[in-house]
Amino acid sequence: MKHLRFSGVAAAGMAIIFAAGTAMADSSKEEMIKEALAAAPPSLAATSAVHDWQGNVLREGSSGYVCMPRTPDSEVVNSMCLDKAWLGWAKAWQNKQPVTIDTVGTAYMLAGDGGASNIDPFAKEKTADNQWVVEGPHLMIVVPDTAALDKMPTDPDNGGPYVMWKGTPYAHIMAPLD
Repeated sequence: MKHLRFSGVAAAGMAIIFAAGTAMADSSKEEMIKEALAAAPPSLAATSAVHDWQGNVLREGSSGYVCMPRTPDSEVVNSMCLDKAWLGWAKAWQNKQPVTIDTVGTAYMLAGDGGASNIDPFAKEKTADNQWVVEGPHLMIVVPDTAALDKMPTDPDNGGPYVMWKGTPYAHIMAPLD
C-alpha cells in the first residue's frame, strides 16, 4: 500500500511539474508575443503574425506582416515586424546569402535596437572603425534597386533618414521615428 501511495504522490508531483512547465512555456510564449508586437504600431500589431527566429508560428495573423521577438543573440529588445520583402531580406541576411528585392518593403522596430554597425552587416560588436549605431524607434525600408539609395546620406547623425550598409546587398533606409 505504501508503494501505491508513493506512486500516487509521485504521479501527482509529476503532473504538477508538467503543468508548471506548460504554464511557464505558455508564459514564455506570451512574453515573446508581447515583445515581438512591441515592434509595430498598435493597428498593425493587432493583425500581425508572430514567429520566433526558428520560424515557429506563435500567433497567426492576417496583415501580411510577421513580428519577431529579440534576435537570439541579443540581451536587449530588438524586436521587428517585417513585410514580405523584408522577410526575404532577413532570411538572406541571416544565412549570408544574396538577396533579391522585387518591391519596396517596410519593417518596424518601434522598440529600438541594441546597436549595429552602420557599415558591416555582420558585425557583432562595436569596434573603432565600424561606425556602431544604437537606434531608437525606427522604420526600415528596402528598395528593389539599391542604386536609388546612392544620393542618400549614410550619416546616422544627420537628423533624418540614412542608408545603412551602403554598397552591400543588404543596404536599406533607416528612418528614425523620435
